[in-house]
Amino acid sequence: MRHKTLTTRSKRWNGKFENLSADFLRAVLEKMNDYGDRVQFSLAGGSAEPSYQVINPQDKKIAFDNRHTLLKTEGDEFSGANATGVYTADQVKAAIAGFAPASSGSGRAVKAVRAGGTRVSAARLEEQFATARYEYYRNNRQTLPPGITGHTEEITSLMKQGKSVEEAFDEVVRKYF
Repeated sequence: MRHKTLTTRSKRWNGKFENLSADFLRAVLEKMNDYGDRVQFSLAGGSAEPSYQVINPQDKKIAFDNRHTLLKTEGDEFSGANATGVYTADQVKAAIAGFAPASSGSGRAVKAVRAGGTRVSAARLEEQFATARYEYYRNNRQTLPPGITGHTEEITSLMKQGKSVEEAFDEVVRKYF
């Protein structure tokens, strides 16, 4: 299932992470690759996609509008009720691949996770990718080439890069079969 950019009632983003399109999140991930490892979205504004700020490991922030251009923040766009929780790059990648991660909450929660729980969240993400990969294989076994199971690591790697499970399988089939 593809993520929808728009809510069913209006064209304004409703603040739900799972309603952001994969294309929008891919562009956000590009900015994260350049500027920081975490992102927070703003609920202020009335467009279909939110503005967002990328946060680096030193907690320095750089904001972008919904067109992914630099945004000069004025006021409280990224604080209190105007902001979502903070998401990691792995959570954004999982959302692009079709999973809806839970917000990590405040910046303090992210620091706590980074200090001691990174392996747990990485293991859960691996489990989600494995489950999606297996479900796709099980549902499409008859149409997939016999040796596809030998390429599970590459399929998972493609999913981590933001491809959906279908796109990852298709790319491996085109490449090797």
